[in-house]
Amino acid sequence: MILLRLFYEFFLTGLFAIGGGLATVPFIERISERTGWFTRQTLVDMIAVSEATPGPIGINMATYVGYVTAGIPGAVVASIAEVLPSVIIVLIMARFLKAFAAHPTVQAVFYGIRPASVGMIAAAGFGVLKIALLNLPGYDASRAVADLFQWKSLILAGALFVVLNMKKLRIHPALAIAGSALIGIVFRF
Repeated sequence: MILLRLFYEFFLTGLFAIGGGLATVPFIERISERTGWFTRQTLVDMIAVSEATPGPIGINMATYVGYVTAGIPGAVVASIAEVLPSVIIVLIMARFLKAFAAHPTVQAVFYGIRPASVGMIAAAGFGVLKIALLNLPGYDASRAVADLFQWKSLILAGALFVVLNMKKLRIHPALAIAGSALIGIVFRF
């Protein structure tokens, strides 16, 4: 029964998470809320592991949740369910898009989908930011506002943002991830 539920949850995620891997984060967060399969902290860890490992983040996260929930069979089922809607849609679109790509209605559909996917990715990014950089669950409004922030994480994220956007430095993202992991070990974030 758990494998069927995994398939259902991740098929829906794959079907509606338009915009790529990060767009799956809000869906996976809702899976956590509905099922209790994992915590918000596990979600943060899942995002970190999925970003640090090769492959699309959405599939990596589906594999992670499937494995945590039902072992290797769960990982396989969740991964297939996450990918299956895309495969079906791409096959259908490939068949018809060639003939109708220039049609104004098709162009209008893509015009509408683009900002929707950007919005979903931005919402996912904001959700990750809240989980990773803010101390919302542990924050008490009677305490100082400074207690709302996870300062070490905020400083590390800010430093990485600056370093990764410096044209002269040109640091590889994999090096940034490895360096962050090392910093986490040394300073016990």
